[in-house]
Amino acid sequence: MIDPFQRLARRGLFLFDPETAHGMSIAALKSGLVPACQIAPDPRLRQTIAGLTFENPLGMAAGYDKNAEVPEALLKLGFGFTEIGTVTPKPQSGNPRPRIFRLVEDEAVINRLGFNNEGHEAAFRRLAELTGTGIFGVNIGANKDSEDRIADYVAGIRRFHSVARYFTANISSPNTPGLRDLQARESLAALLSAVLAVRDEMAEKSGRKIPVFLKIAPDLTEEGMDDIAAEALAHPLDGLIVSNTTLSRDGLKDQRQAKEAGGLSGVPLFEKSTAVLARMRKRVGPDLPIIGVGGVSSAETALEKIRAGADLVQLYSCMVYEGPGLPGTIVRGLSALLDREKAGSIRALRDSRLDYWAARKV
Repeated sequence: MIDPFQRLARRGLFLFDPETAHGMSIAALKSGLVPACQIAPDPRLRQTIAGLTFENPLGMAAGYDKNAEVPEALLKLGFGFTEIGTVTPKPQSGNPRPRIFRLVEDEAVINRLGFNNEGHEAAFRRLAELTGTGIFGVNIGANKDSEDRIADYVAGIRRFHSVARYFTANISSPNTPGLRDLQARESLAALLSAVLAVRDEMAEKSGRKIPVFLKIAPDLTEEGMDDIAAEALAHPLDGLIVSNTTLSRDGLKDQRQAKEAGGLSGVPLFEKSTAVLARMRKRVGPDLPIIGVGGVSSAETALEKIRAGADLVQLYSCMVYEGPGLPGTIVRGLSALLDREKAGSIRALRDSRLDYWAARKV
């Protein structure tokens, strides 16, 4: 639960439009005003996924730290890893403002940002200056006006190979026209072939093979999930991230804001994204890593993603409502849930409700 001080801080931030408040939160992290979270290490939460050792399974999703301004500050909040971006080769301003909308009754956010970011070079310079050993993923995308979108993803692998601990190819944002078309089987095969070929080329030169994840949408047909699973297994992909924001507006209380265009995230996305996660786990089998995203607001919802087939989980939008103490609360809560379940590791609970979630109608 959010404490009184955080509730007051949230009320103050909510006096500002969402994008201004976001900028203020980045500034607060940069300045050190947000206190670090002290969490005792719990070896039961430690896992090695795609060759990387995560101290705990909770990460900050892409979209918050688009320009790699505060990755180390985010880890100090209790996250086991953080993902910067989405970054595109050239800087771009994104879509016109306003473009972020709070649905407070629903604890949700709609955004139509459109990959606004400062471009590869600005993010690279910041990541190159980091001295810590934390896990920083780089989420790569394509410029809106790109004539060759696959080439943009390839450029991202080349530029960040020396500083990224893992990559995410984001082909699932609904806010760049035509981007989700890359999820179609023929296009996806071409993208994965190109991205993984350059990753392997860079690995030969450097001796470092960087994992590549693919981030997919929740708004997929059964056939679409079949195609993505088939291509994921046909290529040496290191994992999936399930899922991005949804275009669905089912069940929302705030019908006024629900009319805004863009992707919906937060609490209402939990059930849909978790069901898609479980269905993808069924399709790809037990070995391919999956990161579960969408509506994670507590230790219980984080664990439910893992029970549905996730190895790791990420959040972002729910921190808008719960504040910077949420990561620490979730990580401590996961340890308490392992105590309750008498589980020797977080991995021991993975897939324990896979069938339930895979059968869920959403």
